[in-house]
Amino acid sequence: MQNEIILYISIILLGLMIGSFLNALIYRLKSGDSIVTERSKCPACNQKLGPVDLIPVFSFIWLKGKCRFCKAGISWQYPIIEIITTALFVIGYYYFGLTGELIAFWVLTCFMIIIFTYDLKHYLILDKVTIPGMIVALLFALFIYQLSFWQIFIGAIIGGGIFWFQYAISKGKWVGGGDIRLGLMMGIFLGWEKLLVALFLAYLIGALFAIALLIGKKKGMKSELPFGTFLAASAVITLLFGDQIINWYLSLL
Repeated sequence: MQNEIILYISIILLGLMIGSFLNALIYRLKSGDSIVTERSKCPACNQKLGPVDLIPVFSFIWLKGKCRFCKAGISWQYPIIEIITTALFVIGYYYFGLTGELIAFWVLTCFMIIIFTYDLKHYLILDKVTIPGMIVALLFALFIYQLSFWQIFIGAIIGGGIFWFQYAISKGKWVGGGDIRLGLMMGIFLGWEKLLVALFLAYLIGALFAIALLIGKKKGMKSELPFGTFLAASAVITLLFGDQIINWYLSLL
């Protein structure tokens, strides 16, 4: 029991640190700053931040959501991503235990968090995220999930093809090239069966979100939505509950 508590605490601390790293990476993907050689700084005043400014969640609370130097507001993105990453790390351990599948879930979830947040903020899915993601996804598909060649191949064809088709007929107005590559990536690590679950969830979540925005008059009928955000969220849900969803659906037939 004591060892289990210590393990959960360790996973929580790991999740907080990884969440903080993902925040920095998301910011620097846009700014162009190096994640390796450059120190974190306030986006408003460019003051270099010290350790006390960078403690996940705690620093945001202690600083009351403001820069210690210029008092500019700190985005709520930072604590939210740190908390979500930590929660998903804990949930992943609860479902998968200390297995290779847990490592795969953690890594793929990190990719999805980056895609989710960046697309939500900038309406863009970056090749520098999805292309390495495809390579990682293929390795996990082969050696952790042990998917067959056909599961991976058909998944990639469906995942990339459905968005390529939309891109082609709309001339890039409905989806972008990033959606095609994200679809490919998801098809690789989910396989075609779970990919169908993820796509259904993405369109369902997207539709509900769009209806809520229309009712709230936040968006119009022709407004653009960050569909990569919905795809990333559905991919994480499917990694966790894909088998249960498929079994539930088959039980209805």
